[in-house]
Amino acid sequence: MPVLPAFAPDAARDRAAAEAFAAAELPTAEEEVWRYSPIGDLDLARYRLAPVADGPVDVPACAQGVLDLAAGSGSVAIVTVNGRVVHRSAPGGPGGDRVEVGGAEALDGIELPQPTDAFDALNAAFGEPVVVRIPAGASPGPVVVFHYVEGDGIVSLPRLVVDAGPDADVRVLEVVRNTDDADALVIPVTDLLVGKAARVGHLVVQDLGRRAWQLGHQRSRVDADATLTATAAGMGGAYGRQRTDCRLVGRGATGNLRALWFGEDDQRLDFRTFQDHAAPDTTSDLVYKGAVGGRSRSVYTGLIRVEKNARGTNAVQTNRNLKLSDEAWAESVPNLEIHNNDVRCAHASAVGPVDAEQRWYLESRGVPTAAAERLIVAGFFDEVLADLPVGFAEGPIRELVTAKLARVGLA
Repeated sequence: MPVLPAFAPDAARDRAAAEAFAAAELPTAEEEVWRYSPIGDLDLARYRLAPVADGPVDVPACAQGVLDLAAGSGSVAIVTVNGRVVHRSAPGGPGGDRVEVGGAEALDGIELPQPTDAFDALNAAFGEPVVVRIPAGASPGPVVVFHYVEGDGIVSLPRLVVDAGPDADVRVLEVVRNTDDADALVIPVTDLLVGKAARVGHLVVQDLGRRAWQLGHQRSRVDADATLTATAAGMGGAYGRQRTDCRLVGRGATGNLRALWFGEDDQRLDFRTFQDHAAPDTTSDLVYKGAVGGRSRSVYTGLIRVEKNARGTNAVQTNRNLKLSDEAWAESVPNLEIHNNDVRCAHASAVGPVDAEQRWYLESRGVPTAAAERLIVAGFFDEVLADLPVGFAEGPIRELVTAKLARVGLA
């Protein structure tokens, strides 16, 4: 049974989920989906649920840059501190007035997946959801949600639900940050519900401090003829985990999954994906790319699952990793589970150092070795960065990559 100080099921928003958490066993590294992870090092007794603040809470200064970008693009912007909404901008772009933002009461009529593990259950029990509804046919500007975790020894439970109606078109940027150098446990859950023929783009940027842990989960359900493009950027945290479940439930549904990460020092960055084809003529395309320097480690495991009725599936899974030091390490484990013969599925993975021929080409033209490697690593991420669902986030993410390059000695 998980031990969490001051845990009180009676205080939960969802008592059934709280009871499920209390009855659950914490996962272990013996489970396939947690293999290679440091989950056995997690001591829940070190953390407490974030207290409910008395009175107004200021918008954190570190959110201002994102808010300025959002304002310039006519976005709807939402800021949460320890899960509580402290700022909500008025819609400023074309169609922005058709974005409906609510709390737990807005979940009525929305069917969400059951918790996958104890952490999902904890989020469902105590997380205060931000629910963003995009009505049928609406095409608003981007929606920006900035989650800030304040305090030391805090468990924070950000929760976002995006419900896009038929033929809607929306882009969502989600950012997760915390107090510098604070020891925090962040368990964000994001649900993306993509209605028939809708188009949803989602980008999540995890930029937590060096002592924080993240156990993130993104769950999506994509209906007939709809398209989801979901990208994750993992940069911070002592241990940063992002699980992505993309379930294609309607004929002609498409899921495009992208990610990039950059580890340094002793960081552990962990990505798990499930491309679940549950309907005919569905398509998924995954490209995940990571770099590890110092003594950092990364994990990627992915599963393409094709159900019996999902004939005509076309699924691709690609993971490529750059190893920038002898002590760094990357695990890459792609998997297939296919229950229909009329499909096209492929997977590929690679782990290796900077390409010697590319480096030699640049060196032979007078580029110093460190600068050559910096250019190669920066270019390695271009495949993901050039096609972000939220274009105005490209510059800030490139700045994070540039800072990482400097810290691993490729300035």
